[in-house]
Amino acid sequence: MPDLTNRPVFGAEHHEFRALVREFLAREVLPNAEAWEQAGIMDKQVYKAAASAGVLGFSVPEEYGGLGIDDFRYNAIVAEELAIAGGVANGLALTLINDILAPYLLRLTTEEQKQRWLVPLASGDMTFAIAMSEPGAGSDLAGIRTSARRDGDDWVINGQKTFISNGILSDAVVVVCRTDPEAGHKGFSLIVVEDGAPGFERGRKLDKIGLKTQDTAELYFADCRVPAGNLLGTEGRGFMHLMENLPSERLSIAISGIAGARRTFEQTVQYAKDRQAFGQSIGSFQANRFTLAEMATELDIAQVYIDNCISRVLDGTFSAVDASKAKWWCTELHKKVVDQCLQLHGGYGYMLEYPVARDYQDVRISTILGGTTQIMKEIIGRDLGF
Repeated sequence: MPDLTNRPVFGAEHHEFRALVREFLAREVLPNAEAWEQAGIMDKQVYKAAASAGVLGFSVPEEYGGLGIDDFRYNAIVAEELAIAGGVANGLALTLINDILAPYLLRLTTEEQKQRWLVPLASGDMTFAIAMSEPGAGSDLAGIRTSARRDGDDWVINGQKTFISNGILSDAVVVVCRTDPEAGHKGFSLIVVEDGAPGFERGRKLDKIGLKTQDTAELYFADCRVPAGNLLGTEGRGFMHLMENLPSERLSIAISGIAGARRTFEQTVQYAKDRQAFGQSIGSFQANRFTLAEMATELDIAQVYIDNCISRVLDGTFSAVDASKAKWWCTELHKKVVDQCLQLHGGYGYMLEYPVARDYQDVRISTILGGTTQIMKEIIGRDLGF
């Protein structure tokens, strides 16, 4: 298991929290891995257990049932520990809720909405999803066609969303809608659609290459009616609300990438010591030894950058460009490390009983979700003046 404690960015209280997260995963998640794998979805009650353990909703103020911890290092620890646990833990939507949904509900809600959504989020009684992607709009959010129009005291929503993480288990979905078709980027709004809303249907649970226990779904809205009070934030500022939260989301993905890569790498180092070929360990062959040396170096360098990013979140200097650099580089490195580690396992790496094979399936989405590698490079390139 990677030792992630000897890093100046973390203090004693963070090490205690890391131990708490590991204990929660060992107690509530890992023993259920086989059952959840067979079911293709996890038990929703795990989110109540996560909230009770302080692993979910810790940023929510105490008056709304949380711990009132406004410190991104706690988010980073959860992301790292899920990645280190690997397997079924990768399917938990804890980072989705802690890093994406909770900030929206903290920053954009009215007092009435906080009582309705934030309090049950902190207790684990409600889980949430965010619906951006559509069949014809992924990275290009400006291509979103799902519409919402006012009709008296209601919003009426029509459209379709796809690739929605936590789309089956969620009790409420933050839906990105076009509320003014003539206003361009200023024509989008965020509207919360709760379970049971008339005209709201969940489609199939999508069959994916990896992350089998994380429910990813299609969502349909056919004259779906929700109260006008379900508008999240300001009408017409939905696109800006999304942009405000994307840097921390992308950094969280990068953090998970490096932690997951370290896990796979360390398991492979041990395998390379134990596995014998031609009378010696396979790690002692120069070609393999050099491959492992390169990965060890790249992971150490990436970890330094990640910790610097975390520090910049804390002092308020972290930017969308920084997040784009971290996201594309760390996820591409994660993919590269897993691929090389599988190669070092030889035929055994192709067998699903070995963790590296599962890692190979799960890692592929990392360079796509949260913004593809190509989009990240586009953001960086534009910042350079091109």
